[in-house]
Amino acid sequence: MAPPSSRRSGHSRKAQYSVFTGYVLAAIGALIGSILLGVSLWNPTAFGGLRGSANDTVRPIGEAGAQARTGSAGMFAGIRAYFHAANQNAQLREEVELARIRLKEAQAVEQENIRLKSLLDLKELEVEPVAVTRLIGSTSSSVRRFAYVNAGRSKGVLPGMSVRSPHGVVGRVLEAGNSSSRILLLSDSESVLPVRRAHDEVVAFAEGRGDGLLRIRLINLGLNPLKPGDVFVTSGAGGYYRPGVAVAVLNQVTPDGGVARMIADPLATDFVSIEPVWQPQAVANAQIPPEENFEQREASE
Repeated sequence: MAPPSSRRSGHSRKAQYSVFTGYVLAAIGALIGSILLGVSLWNPTAFGGLRGSANDTVRPIGEAGAQARTGSAGMFAGIRAYFHAANQNAQLREEVELARIRLKEAQAVEQENIRLKSLLDLKELEVEPVAVTRLIGSTSSSVRRFAYVNAGRSKGVLPGMSVRSPHGVVGRVLEAGNSSSRILLLSDSESVLPVRRAHDEVVAFAEGRGDGLLRIRLINLGLNPLKPGDVFVTSGAGGYYRPGVAVAVLNQVTPDGGVARMIADPLATDFVSIEPVWQPQAVANAQIPPEENFEQREASE
């Protein structure tokens, strides 16, 4: 007869003792756990010392894990920064370029504020300007020298009025439209302005040459008293310009006068002040034919 494939514990006393011992230990463990649970519920701080000791025991392990996490995070951040360095450099270069542009714009605004403040000083003079406006364009390659401003008859601008910058005379209004005007510059070949030397009574005419310079022609011919560096101002003759406004500085002496440069360069002028005719009655007596309306001429062209 073949032996059975498995034997029950009841056939071995040693196996029976092992099972019984396991049951007893399990019962004792459950009893001890119940007692500890009851004590912890009745007095939560009773096992604080044990918990503290346990925390102290596992603290090095937790600290090592935290350092490992921090180190790995820094490593991955460094790797990402390395691969994104090119994009970041491009963005930084773009920001620097924009900052430079903004700086240049701020400097331009500062210079414009300085010019505007100097124009405000014009309003404190005895002659109240008709308008203070922007010089929006001027010719520089033609024999005829004109400029344009964005103020016209709607602001009280009329032909014949003088135009000046903070530095000196620019010209006079040749034609006035409703919202814009054309200016005859002093350097135009048809411009003639009575002037005098600033420190005495030597009188002359400042005639435009069409090349940006002025020809100074003395009224009293004879010994030429002029010398380079002389400053000429308006004399008030003719009635258009009030006297004492700067016009030109002499560069070269000629037999009948000299060649001078304009103090108020139209190419370097942003804002101008338009002043009324100094002596309207004198201009009327000169019987100068009135200029055509600027808008009408532009429409006919």
